[in-house]
Amino acid sequence: MVFLSIAAAAVAAWVFGAVWYGVIGKGWMAASGLTEETVNRKDPVPYVGSFLCAVVVAAMLAYVLGLTGIADPWGGLMLGLGLGLFAVAPWVATNVLFSQRPRGLIWMDGVYPTVGMALMGLVLGLF
Repeated sequence: MVFLSIAAAAVAAWVFGAVWYGVIGKGWMAASGLTEETVNRKDPVPYVGSFLCAVVVAAMLAYVLGLTGIADPWGGLMLGLGLGLFAVAPWVATNVLFSQRPRGLIWMDGVYPTVGMALMGLVLGLF
């Protein structure tokens, strides 16, 4: 059951990422210095790699939920949201600032882990 909940949480976050970057895609590509011509959408590595990363994050979040004794959807949602907002997003901001990339990428790339981890926590709390 644990592996199924981790996989479901990873899928939820991964699908959110596809929707999120689908919505902000053109702005994100412009801020990242990419164009339709420079993006290779046929390369499976970014898609497979991002899903595997989502599995790793979901597994760690499941572990933290177990350590804290949080076993409900609301608690999982709030823990995931808190970790995304106060642990992961600041690292994203730091990376953007030091790489001298457009500051708009802070919110573009910060929303994904914040909402993604909140969704993971919600799904894990449902199991």
